[in-house]
Amino acid sequence: MSIKPRVVIIGGGFGGLWAAKALANKPVEVTLIDRKNHHVFQPLLYQVATAVLSPGEIATPIRRIIHHAKNTEVILGEVTGFDTENKKVILDDGTEVAFDYLIVAAGARHAYFGHDDWETSAPGLKTIEDAVEIRRRVLLAFELAERDAYLKGTRRSLNFVIVGGGPTGVELAGAIAGIARQALAKDFMAIDTRDAHVVLFEGSDRVLGTFARDLSESAKSQLEDLGVEVRLNSFVTDIAPGKVKVGEDWIGCDVVLWATGVAASPIGKKLGVATDKAGRVFVEPDLTIPGHKNIFVIGDMASLKQENGEPVPGVSPAAMQMGAATADNILADLKAKDRKNFRYVDKGTMATIGRSKAIADVQGFHFKGFIAWMMWLFLHVFFLIGFRNRIIVLLEWFWAYLTRERSARLITGDANELKNALAFLEGEDAVVAEMQKREEAKQVAR
Repeated sequence: MSIKPRVVIIGGGFGGLWAAKALANKPVEVTLIDRKNHHVFQPLLYQVATAVLSPGEIATPIRRIIHHAKNTEVILGEVTGFDTENKKVILDDGTEVAFDYLIVAAGARHAYFGHDDWETSAPGLKTIEDAVEIRRRVLLAFELAERDAYLKGTRRSLNFVIVGGGPTGVELAGAIAGIARQALAKDFMAIDTRDAHVVLFEGSDRVLGTFARDLSESAKSQLEDLGVEVRLNSFVTDIAPGKVKVGEDWIGCDVVLWATGVAASPIGKKLGVATDKAGRVFVEPDLTIPGHKNIFVIGDMASLKQENGEPVPGVSPAAMQMGAATADNILADLKAKDRKNFRYVDKGTMATIGRSKAIADVQGFHFKGFIAWMMWLFLHVFFLIGFRNRIIVLLEWFWAYLTRERSARLITGDANELKNALAFLEGEDAVVAEMQKREEAKQVAR
């Protein structure tokens, strides 16, 4: 009886999960390792951050997704290193997991261009925890303004700042404007939430720079229709509690969100091969690393140029295609067949901006507004994992469309969190220092 090859997959995101699904019940033994027990549908994270959806509606336990795969085990753990020569993965508790094939798909985090201390004041959006924290800050800003207006008679306009005009920044800006002008407009007595000011700062000359110029201009126009102030060619050069610095000017704000800059998981550097400035691993055309035909790096961690010289984009469709292609090459090895080089098939890109507002580029055809928004809805429901999740999300969207209400408007945290938020907005040094200390501890833990 022959021993089946052992395939270890690191990461349960789109790349790792699609590889695992493609290897399900094949003549290999699969071990999938992830720090979390769930897969997150990242394209909808901003809807958790803006109180449209609850976390459980866009996340599904990994075990549940691949429960039909009798050859696959899921391990909860964090990978800290590799022994590539002896074919072992090293976990944070010192445990070693042997492999014949290794697929590294640990994803990416937001990057602050050498200013990691900014994360305390300006959280990014990559995980469920990030989304819940952003939701807390956005909703708490309205609550604190209402509190001041009622108890102190102090009425002021709220200022929300989003740094970065990519898909995440555009989605957040449009959604926050929608919350202020529609979802919360009738719920507060002492303040008028419609007076909230939402500003999007983008360092280049247009938002959504990877799209065609006409779509970028349409996105900017649709944002402005929602009341978002779009400031192009504007670089944020510093961030402090309650304010951001653009050029030489400091601008006060209640909430600042980070939506620019991506860095691959630092675990890629432990493979001992070259990486780019963002930490992405330079891979061969078949997605393996130089010198190791049994080690694949895929998804946001991989740096690979297409035939046209453009890099494969760090988007979920590319990660899914990489996962499936990697599985095919492993199975080809077992059948003594030739591997195939990876070729990314661009089936189109789209971005949502707000209610009935979106843009889409599908095979060179450009769509804007309501039609693009409907295409975006259909596509995201189609790829959302789990029949139950699809039904719930459809119902939530239908309800939100009819009523303009948000059903997940929960502020998590205890009384101490409220006190910290009050002090943070006022810039009390001691509390700010403590919050920064806690954030640094989180970074070390990661």
